[in-house]
Amino acid sequence: MSAVPTSRTQGPKPDPQVLAQFGLYNNPTLQRLIDTKGQQMNKVSDRPGDYGFTIVDSPVINAFATPDGHVYFTRGIMAHFNSEAQFAGVLGHELGHITAKHGQSQQRRSTAAGIGLLLGSIIAPKITQSIGGIAQQGLGVLFLKYGRDDERESDQLGVKYSTKIGYDASQMADFFQTLQRNQAASGGSGVPDFLSSHPNSADRYTTVKKLAAQAKQNAGGQQLTVGRDSYLRMIEGLPYGDDPRQGYVEGGVFYHPDLKFRMPVPSGWKSQNSPSQFQMGEPNGKAIIVLVPAGGNSLDEAAQGLAKAIGLQSANAQRTTINGFPAVVMQGEQAAQQNQAGAAVLAHVIQDGSNYYGIIGLTAPATLSTYANTFNGVAQGFARLTDASKLNRQSDKIRIKTATGSQTLAQALTTSGVPASRHEELAILNGMQRTDRLSKGMLYKSVGK
Repeated sequence: MSAVPTSRTQGPKPDPQVLAQFGLYNNPTLQRLIDTKGQQMNKVSDRPGDYGFTIVDSPVINAFATPDGHVYFTRGIMAHFNSEAQFAGVLGHELGHITAKHGQSQQRRSTAAGIGLLLGSIIAPKITQSIGGIAQQGLGVLFLKYGRDDERESDQLGVKYSTKIGYDASQMADFFQTLQRNQAASGGSGVPDFLSSHPNSADRYTTVKKLAAQAKQNAGGQQLTVGRDSYLRMIEGLPYGDDPRQGYVEGGVFYHPDLKFRMPVPSGWKSQNSPSQFQMGEPNGKAIIVLVPAGGNSLDEAAQGLAKAIGLQSANAQRTTINGFPAVVMQGEQAAQQNQAGAAVLAHVIQDGSNYYGIIGLTAPATLSTYANTFNGVAQGFARLTDASKLNRQSDKIRIKTATGSQTLAQALTTSGVPASRHEELAILNGMQRTDRLSKGMLYKSVGK
């Protein structure tokens, strides 16, 4: 959870819903790479247009294109590429979804996808649209589930476009192996990754290798680029995994080092953090709690604004104090809309200096008595974060190292201080096996603070 920045990309501006969900990853070098290569491909594509390209601040390994002509790469996928050619192949693949109009046809057929939690639940229809949440329709557009025919066509276009701008497209096939290995190792996190929204076929690797060989032959004597070292140097210092500065859950508590607060997460509940909000959901979807920034110049103004935003009717509001913070607690019901019953709401607005936070509990009216204690317990657990070990938590970063002699990847990782328990994870990150030999002077990825 953080402030949502604005972007400066070519072509159409990125969708505010996407930035609210993921945040912008502000890295001029990588943004320039995706802009430059994206526009080069656009010019040689089958349907040039006013397209845009943006890198978002998510650790999930994904890339997606929206039907309006915008391509998004996560910093998670940027971390897992091992050459400019791999990056270009996937960029061509996503642009292919746009130029072949896959998203537009899918959008007509699609149902809402849902990104992992419960904001699309019928108990909270209005909150999804009003306080920074992602409406169901928006999620459906973001994570269209492509069919295998669409994927095959986009693979063909990815090979075609990346070869046309001078890259060795066979590298794209190698990257699909990295994706497969990562998915097998993670066991599925519940958040859509590349292969869950872009289904893999058994023969994909072989097919892409054949297409790339044919494209290389058609390119005549043109020298095709891999760009391994140049790409690795560009991602030095890239945050890897979750960024704890924007909030993290550990031991049943949500910690926010930058905003300096902590808040309990109910036992067994699922949680998801984004730049605009932190969500917690009862496992069966019967109740949710959402933490959001509440705007206003006073506590009363923040409470009134939040009540209006979530459509709270005939709210009963009372002043209180929570762990030294001035607060307002409100109880009422959301207005029913579009043939859906309104939700029962128990919300707290907490003032921390000039910051105001809304902690909104929602459930069906019949079950408010069941969840009221949980809603109150979470809000009353909101407290100042003072533990230095939690405040100073930093994300891992990609560190590009140089092999000092002929050694296996595992030996090189050990030399870099990576524990053996993470060697397979780092082997996948490098697109290699632990037993692969590095030659002296060869670059490889490690992770560190």
